[in-house]
Amino acid sequence: MTDHLLSGVEPDPAGDAGHLDVPPRSGFFTDTSVCIGCKACEVACKEWNAIPEDGLSLTGMSYDNTQGLGASTWRHVAFIEQSPPSAEGRTELPLADAPETGSDGQGGDLRWLMASDVCKHCTHAACLDVCPTGSLFRTEFGTVVVQEDICNGCGYCVPACPYGVIEQRPSDGRAFKCTMCYDRLGAGQEPACAKACPTESIQFGPLDELRERAALRVDQLHAAGVTDARLYGHEPTDGVGGDGAFFLLLDEPEVYGLPPDPVVTTRDLPAMWKHAGGAALSLLGGAALSFAVPALKHLARNTGRKGWR
Repeated sequence: MTDHLLSGVEPDPAGDAGHLDVPPRSGFFTDTSVCIGCKACEVACKEWNAIPEDGLSLTGMSYDNTQGLGASTWRHVAFIEQSPPSAEGRTELPLADAPETGSDGQGGDLRWLMASDVCKHCTHAACLDVCPTGSLFRTEFGTVVVQEDICNGCGYCVPACPYGVIEQRPSDGRAFKCTMCYDRLGAGQEPACAKACPTESIQFGPLDELRERAALRVDQLHAAGVTDARLYGHEPTDGVGGDGAFFLLLDEPEVYGLPPDPVVTTRDLPAMWKHAGGAALSLLGGAALSFAVPALKHLARNTGRKGWR
């Protein structure tokens, strides 16, 4: 077992957590270029994990009725409508009853970006590092799971997540998120969301194989003229050590509500403790000196030594 790391490249997260004879690390590769927004993954996730409904409130901005990931939404399909800027510099969406023509009179200006988001199961998971009860743990598959019966509702994990994924459920205060269907993995099955995806937008398997497959897919899209295609969360040298769930995007991460350069929030803890220790020693030294100087002056006066003022 290797020493536990808070940042940097970590080739064996499960081994670092103490697991022996681990299987290859498992993960998700979500290819948003073939997502059709059917939300089969959301339904399958809720049904298998018995997740309560979450309001089904339309935002008024799109057909999205779940709005984002949360304690009762472990898979979220984003609907993003885009059209090119108008001549005046403003982006305007065509009216529902207007012909499908853009500012240049050509059709096809409006496009939809759809993407099924999920917990990233980070290599360096800050939510796990800050959990005081051990409710969050690293599985033998390299995934991160919340044990709801151990969670005490402290909420430390919520601000620790650089993606804003994990959330406390208002009804009882405990934290919940995607488990990558840990029970199904233990039985040799794939997660419910990947099983239900009709277009194979959500792919599950050994993480190294998925990364190779994703790189080939990007090359294929670039050759077809889709030059904006890029991978997100696949790189082991990024701020979270690479994600266990990564994505092929067709635009900047911010368009999908993803941080452009996520960093594990516990990365600077060793340096912070070092500086805090140095500050504490300085305070102790100053306090000791404040008591020592009067004592030495008193001793000098009593022994007749000169030079103290």
